[in-house]
Amino acid sequence: MKEKPVHAPISQLKVLDDELVVGGKTARALAALAGQTPFFAYDRAAMSARVGALRERLPAGIDIHYAIKANPMPAVVGHMATLVDGLDVASMGELKVALETGTDPAEISFAGPGKQDRELDAAIVAGITINLESAGELERAARRGAALGIRPEVAVRVNPDFELKSSGMKMSGGPKPFGIDAEQVPNLLRRIGQLDVHFRGFHIFSGSQNLRPESLIEAQSATFELALRLAADAPSPLELLNIGGGFGIPYFPGEQPLDLAPVAENLAGLLDAYRERLGAPRIVIELGRYLVGEAGVYVCRVVDRKVSRGLTYLVTDGGLHHHLAASGNFGQVIRKNYPVVAASRVFGGPRETVSVVGPLCTPLDILGDKVELGEARPGDLIAVLQSGAYGYSASPHRFLGHPPPVELLV
Repeated sequence: MKEKPVHAPISQLKVLDDELVVGGKTARALAALAGQTPFFAYDRAAMSARVGALRERLPAGIDIHYAIKANPMPAVVGHMATLVDGLDVASMGELKVALETGTDPAEISFAGPGKQDRELDAAIVAGITINLESAGELERAARRGAALGIRPEVAVRVNPDFELKSSGMKMSGGPKPFGIDAEQVPNLLRRIGQLDVHFRGFHIFSGSQNLRPESLIEAQSATFELALRLAADAPSPLELLNIGGGFGIPYFPGEQPLDLAPVAENLAGLLDAYRERLGAPRIVIELGRYLVGEAGVYVCRVVDRKVSRGLTYLVTDGGLHHHLAASGNFGQVIRKNYPVVAASRVFGGPRETVSVVGPLCTPLDILGDKVELGEARPGDLIAVLQSGAYGYSASPHRFLGHPPPVELLV
């Protein structure tokens, strides 16, 4: 049977006999494996395929780093570490997970404003690169390194004077808590040359979740030009240039997967034009949700079915306390539905328009608002797709005292 479209294409997971399949197992089999609902399941083969396809597209000479914040489950990070060239962390907890994978510390970087002294100490001792977010952080890192008798590895996170247009989350272009304003960087670089730290290069991250090739091309071109301009004041040649990521995945009605071909073609041209002028640094693309987002699913079970003034509600044992992003309360200005399916009637069978809600005493607890699903009854499973990134770890599990979900890597 020809697949009918849902809110976003099911491009990473499979459907067999109209039932969702993750890691070769049906949703019902995964529920038995998890021992409960709700649960998150992540497909390792889908992650591997995504990284493999990306390497085929990108020009030679681009390293791929996995941003652990997207999905910090240790088993996921361990698997990703076998596929990518490096890891990027944003906390002490993520730092420990990264080191436990056995990844070379030289291939790990630490970003994020407000790094505490204990986090700087751990990064310095481990030998990972600290992406400096302020002049004050530079001074503290230098002092901590002197106290430890270890020369810190540092790069400058730049807040560029441009933004990634049409991105889901803009990380640059105006006043930001992230990075150091581009116009302040030359003075900071001169100060780095006066301190006993090892300068490695730049981290220039302008935005995330972008599906428009022309926006990515414009931002990446501006990133290389900015790096060249700033390198003139660097205390030593660039060893590393992290150009960020920004590659998005389709979540909502009408969205289509990112066309990588023009982005890759432009990157090849940028490497030819700039690499030697920059001193031949390693070029890194840092990606999170693009690598793991479509490989994950959140599954909950229908507890009750009710009709209120003409609208049918499926009340489930899952909700915003497990998957804040799917509820629309993690950055959405106007709420839109993630792709939601009845796990055993993905495309076929009688269809109906329902709202899928959780057990919490708040009108915000919505997983799908007026979505078309295969008919579902109490006991049936509901699956929220595109749930491999910013799901489990970005949600308030303790809200109203309900138990947490299980995570599976299959």
